[in-house]
Amino acid sequence: MSSSAIAIEAASVEATPARKAPVVIREPQWVKWLLITVGLGWFAALLLLPLATVFIQALTPGLAFFWHAISEPDALSALGLTALVTLFAVPLNLLFGIAAAWAIARFRFPGRQLLITIIDLPFSVSPVIAGLMLVLMFGSRGWFGDWLSEHDIKIIFATPGIILATTFITVPFVVRELLPQMEARGPEEEEAAIMLGASGLQMFWRVTLPGIRWSLMYGLLLCTARAVGEFGAVSVVSGHIRGQTNTLPLHIEILYNEYQTGAAFAVASLLALFGIFTLLGETLLARLRGQPTKSH
Repeated sequence: MSSSAIAIEAASVEATPARKAPVVIREPQWVKWLLITVGLGWFAALLLLPLATVFIQALTPGLAFFWHAISEPDALSALGLTALVTLFAVPLNLLFGIAAAWAIARFRFPGRQLLITIIDLPFSVSPVIAGLMLVLMFGSRGWFGDWLSEHDIKIIFATPGIILATTFITVPFVVRELLPQMEARGPEEEEAAIMLGASGLQMFWRVTLPGIRWSLMYGLLLCTARAVGEFGAVSVVSGHIRGQTNTLPLHIEILYNEYQTGAAFAVASLLALFGIFTLLGETLLARLRGQPTKSH
């Protein structure tokens, strides 16, 4: 290297300003502990304390009373109806959620934004209003009331109405979990699979589904939790017929209104346990989702 080149390089190094070390801002210890205390206190007051109260009130009368409250015929009927409604609502929303997310993420068509808005409708409309809409459509004086009466089909104040109400309320959960994931992945892998000779079903099972499986499971978990605990819309369309159209939330309300507080808390503890398992499931899915995929 010539002396002139060395001189030019030295001059450029001298002219380059030295990088300053990053400034680390440290809050005082008392600020950190104050924020932690406020956060934990708020968490305990709004979640842990009410949750603990439910189990304490449920178990205070004794295990024999607890078992009788959750195993008497009306409670078992409510539990069975809740399971039946969930078994219908969740698969329906699974099929609709996959189809709607695929259509929105992969295609541009007239009414696309309207479809997104309609999917979000259950988030913005009160569940009670959703129940009233179903009554106006399928009730005895509703739009289809005369036709349903002529064909001896009962929807309102019967199990089909409860399934419709629960399905409507839980529509957004699967779609809203799948849509960001499918838009982020893009269609390139799916198009490559089709070009290599895969059928549509093969492309879905081997390319699309592995990429969205965690979002799909998370959406199904949230959908199931909401279906089990739905109260407002179901309360409007059920008719509160004991042993026939009462789900677990409605059965709890009836027990509490009849001053059967111990039995109400006993049945409520079942929903609380389901909520706890839902939170544990969300945590587990979040951890599994964050793990890198093992190469084979």
